[in-house]
Amino acid sequence: MALHPRLIDLSLDRMWRLLAALDHPQDKCPPIIHIAGTNGKGSTAAMLRAILEAQGHRVHAYHSPHLTRFHERIILSGEAIAEPLLEEVLGRVEAANQDRPITFFEVTTAAAFLAFAEHPADYLILEVGLGGRLDATNVVTPKCTAITPISFDHQEFLGDTLLSIAEEKAGIMKPGVPLMLAAQESQVEEFLLAHAARRGVPVKLAGRDFTARASAQTLQFAVRDMAHALPLPALPGQHQIDNAALALACADYLRVDEIAMATGLQTVRWPARLQRLTKGPMVTALSARLPEATLYLDGGHNEAAAHMLAAWIMAQEARPVHVIIAMLASKAHDAYLAALQAGISDRHMHIHAVPIHGNDNALSPADLAAAAQEVGLPAAAYDNPAAAISAIDDETALIIIAGSLYLAGDVLRDHG
Repeated sequence: MALHPRLIDLSLDRMWRLLAALDHPQDKCPPIIHIAGTNGKGSTAAMLRAILEAQGHRVHAYHSPHLTRFHERIILSGEAIAEPLLEEVLGRVEAANQDRPITFFEVTTAAAFLAFAEHPADYLILEVGLGGRLDATNVVTPKCTAITPISFDHQEFLGDTLLSIAEEKAGIMKPGVPLMLAAQESQVEEFLLAHAARRGVPVKLAGRDFTARASAQTLQFAVRDMAHALPLPALPGQHQIDNAALALACADYLRVDEIAMATGLQTVRWPARLQRLTKGPMVTALSARLPEATLYLDGGHNEAAAHMLAAWIMAQEARPVHVIIAMLASKAHDAYLAALQAGISDRHMHIHAVPIHGNDNALSPADLAAAAQEVGLPAAAYDNPAAAISAIDDETALIIIAGSLYLAGDVLRDHG
């Protein structure tokens, strides 16, 4: 990170040059499932990985960002990359780059391709970092692609309309390579289907070619005139039903059986996505004061994520809701807060704004609390999440630590 500050400069020229110097490791990787979208990429990837592993496959995966350790980004056959191997592949990439201009994400993605190429596996699940068309991962010919729901995020790089963002995400489509497409807003769906038709991309569309419907205990998944009665995914929230549908559509294309689908849905783990915290100092302190209160962690940070969080809150038993939140100044915190406020109706919700220590781009708690008050949410600023929790006195409180993934990572380091 010292050598390559986290500049974001979307281009593929530097990546192609670096990969050529490394003898094209991206072409030597296991069959690739390439996943783009705004929300749900990580959850979809995690569910697909769990399903494939339940079938007995060895699966590599590439994620970003990480939560607690960089090594989480590069998964080799189910395990985070070991420190000596990470050091080795990064060193080889630095040597091949020869001090030429390069970004942090390009270096680390090239290192990941080296690791993936040199360690056998059956599949590689490759998560796009930002956008798609010019993302450093978009140098592969995948076995299939998937696009999760598209909404507003990173407008400074991807454009300020949904269609401009969709155009960037559509860049991962490859002629003849099947695309599994989540349900989208009508204009986005129409655009993506037209783009796929022009490029000769066969599409399986949620709601048309595959469906998933949840009941109290079961997920009914239908595809290719076949119906599967499966358990609900271990990841909570209605949005995870949609993510599961996309993962299951990919798994069906890869000819995974129903038993593996069911096992994968039950065993999937993906931190900081409505994750209930059950250990650590804040949980201990909360249990001593308010034994009926519960504490969750959710790393959603855009408007769509706020809608999903609000829908999940409304599906819970009615009780006082306290959201402890931190946001980067570069994120649309006002849209997030407005969506959260609009999504709750009869629930008392209080916002507790906290800082992200050590991050110069974090919004100050005072400014974040003021923004919450502007949309009609009671709010106050605190020095840290523990201080915010200590101020909560509702005996049956539903407490969610939300917003920035940097905050989620800080929390998991103590409570993971």
